[in-house]
Amino acid sequence: MLTCSGRSSILDYMKNYIRQPIFDELWRNLSGSINLIQAVVGPRQVGKTTLALQILEKWKGQKLYETADHPDTPSADWIKTHWEEIRARCERKKEKGLLILDEVQKIPHWSEIVKKLFDEDKRKKNNIRILILGSSSLLMQRGLTESLAGRFELHRHYQWSFAECQDYFGMKLNEYLYFGGYPGALILRKDEIRWGRFMRDSLIETVLSKDIILLTPITKPVLLRQTFGMAVTHPAHIISYQKMLGTLQDAGNTTTIASYLHLFSKAFLLLPLERWSGSKIRQRGSIPKMMIFDNGLVTAMLGIRFREMRKDTIQWGHLIENIVGAHLYFWAEKNGGQLFYWRERQNEVDYILKIGSKLLALEVKSGIPEKPLGAFSAFNRKYKKAENYIISSSRELQIKGVANIFLEEFLKDPQKALNL
Repeated sequence: MLTCSGRSSILDYMKNYIRQPIFDELWRNLSGSINLIQAVVGPRQVGKTTLALQILEKWKGQKLYETADHPDTPSADWIKTHWEEIRARCERKKEKGLLILDEVQKIPHWSEIVKKLFDEDKRKKNNIRILILGSSSLLMQRGLTESLAGRFELHRHYQWSFAECQDYFGMKLNEYLYFGGYPGALILRKDEIRWGRFMRDSLIETVLSKDIILLTPITKPVLLRQTFGMAVTHPAHIISYQKMLGTLQDAGNTTTIASYLHLFSKAFLLLPLERWSGSKIRQRGSIPKMMIFDNGLVTAMLGIRFREMRKDTIQWGHLIENIVGAHLYFWAEKNGGQLFYWRERQNEVDYILKIGSKLLALEVKSGIPEKPLGAFSAFNRKYKKAENYIISSSRELQIKGVANIFLEEFLKDPQKALNL
């Protein structure tokens, strides 16, 4: 009988499933001729440790996996001790080595120590490959940019895609739209109350309390929690900072609200999407659109059961629009693109994707629109080279000058669906 009493049971449940594109890229970088530190960041409980152990199992040569995820945080000597151990093994066996350090961001001054030891190996021509993992993007990226510039490659591993959830869990589209892509929680989805409690207590609360409040100077923790609650329950909504502030109970200012939303983004929870204007200066000061990284975060916080949510066409439409935005963002982040929304007077385009010289305008429709969309025309008057797409729940939708993409096909492979 499957239990979910802790992290180990979840890892055991998923250990035979390989997120193949992610695995292949990481393996190429670790086993190739160029030796750079491989750093993996991502939300809790999406299988980062499982991935690392799969890499470890395939590695031919000396290998060592250690985690700093202990009740008592190890000292800085923890890194040096294990580094020296893999060095000694490689020297003794005359083999290449792989050292994996999990939750390395918990070690004080970890990046300075890693830099020193990595540079020593370079000078001595030690053939040791380094893989570091962390669930706190805030601390990981701070250490990488401050001390390890030019020495690392960063891999962002987000929540599972629809294609992965369908492949491993046999999930149908509507299930994915509601439950999202946290594999550790999906094993509980047949019991919605238990699933929701796990999402709130083991995922959301852990991220807020351990990855944000304990690790970042937060002067108003109550306001931070209120801000998260407001943002996560308004997926794909455009909400001004001033309006958010007016609905929250604790005192604060718009700068504080904006800084908290930035922290949520770094913790892989949500993103305040900026408005496209063609000017980066204007974009930074725009009213944000709330894009939540995973629909499971939304539905768990709303507390609305699956059948009830399916009957609410407005809420369901927001879930569809939100998950399309999340998939677009994950793709753009990996491939050097940028994602925005666009609004001018009464005209609004759900998403604007800029990749190289290409500009894509995308509308998301959960039903069939009764008439052609004027927002495309308004946007195209200003940006004549933009390509127009509708992502919809209907295969039959046809609008002149607009390419229709079936929602399920888009979620399975955004790049193929958009011809990117």
